[in-house]
Amino acid sequence: MTAFRVGLLGHGTVGSAFRSLLQERADEVEATTGLRPEIAGVLTRSSGDLEEIVAASDLVVELIGGVEPARDYVLRALGSQKHVVTANKALLSKHGEEIYDAARAAGVQLRFEAAVGGVVPVIRVIHETLAAAHIDRVHGIVNGTTNFILTEMERTGVSYDEALHEAQGLGYAEADPTDDVTGRDAAAKMAILARLAFGARVSVEDVSYEGIENLTGQDIAHARELGLSLKLVGTAERVDGGLSVRVHPTFLFGAHPLASVNGSFNAVTIESPAITEVTLSGPGAGGSQTASAVLGDVVSAMIPPATLPPPPVDLPLVTDVESAFYLHLEVADTPGVLAQVAEILGLQGVSVKSVVQHGLGADARLEMVVHRVLESKFLAAVELIGRLEFLRSRPRVIRVIEETF
Repeated sequence: MTAFRVGLLGHGTVGSAFRSLLQERADEVEATTGLRPEIAGVLTRSSGDLEEIVAASDLVVELIGGVEPARDYVLRALGSQKHVVTANKALLSKHGEEIYDAARAAGVQLRFEAAVGGVVPVIRVIHETLAAAHIDRVHGIVNGTTNFILTEMERTGVSYDEALHEAQGLGYAEADPTDDVTGRDAAAKMAILARLAFGARVSVEDVSYEGIENLTGQDIAHARELGLSLKLVGTAERVDGGLSVRVHPTFLFGAHPLASVNGSFNAVTIESPAITEVTLSGPGAGGSQTASAVLGDVVSAMIPPATLPPPPVDLPLVTDVESAFYLHLEVADTPGVLAQVAEILGLQGVSVKSVVQHGLGADARLEMVVHRVLESKFLAAVELIGRLEFLRSRPRVIRVIEETF
């Protein structure tokens, strides 16, 4: 038997699940690779010595999370010419180029499938399977917590707070869910996907994002009336020679491949002229799912050669992009209301696709979907509409993806 020694940094939910899974699957891994994986040492907050663990390991698995000290530990492991597997999206989305360069200089493998999408093999597919494809766009539901919350709000009619509490009880949401519900977690993952899909230098700070914390049951009810579903969607796409990366709550038509992705599942749709569209889907939240993806990376790293993203190219980042939009207006139903709204939209070049009025008198509301238009033009129109005297509250705006494939 030839041992393959794995140093484990971090022994929380994912770390402990990975350790158990590694021991459980050691026979199968040995049959596949000819090497038998074994834990060389475990670093926790209160036990273990980093230098000793790195020295005793062929590969180091980093499951600490956060940026520091994870960055320091990963760089030290790579500097010691050890392969590294990490699930740390915060680290890679902020210091990815430094980590890639260190792995490239050391001639070792760096694997990070578990950093995006849980068990969905989107990193491997983009980086290896579709390496020769010219990818135009990547859409993703890449946060299982928010997808579970929105699914429960739609399925049972519970409030946002109730759905969040349920997600926490099931272990899908942390005690502090801020990164998930504000969209920052999804933004970090989209930065990583954009780097791989387009070869461009992208960090999480380059990604514009909005979360789901201000969405209401009314938004979901209105979506149902229009035949739409509401998801938190990340998008990375080529725009006029540049690159746009963003995360927003988005309405999807029923035929879109992401529209039926529910619960804590993640899914990523990859578009390219060579393949048209490929969608990958699977569980995206939970310690055992992430541990499975980490073990898959360990097995990949046991089989050379190393694969790393090539050095980045610099593409201009585009922030003003075209999108369709949903607009919800609470209005007093007086003569000329719709005409004034339509006039303002028309002056900004916004074309209305559909409009529905509900209620009468003081409780009326207008719901409309507009055709694709530059975001700046639409938001300028919304700003003007928001000043009209007959509005009872601020306009509510949600993006709409029209593609159905």
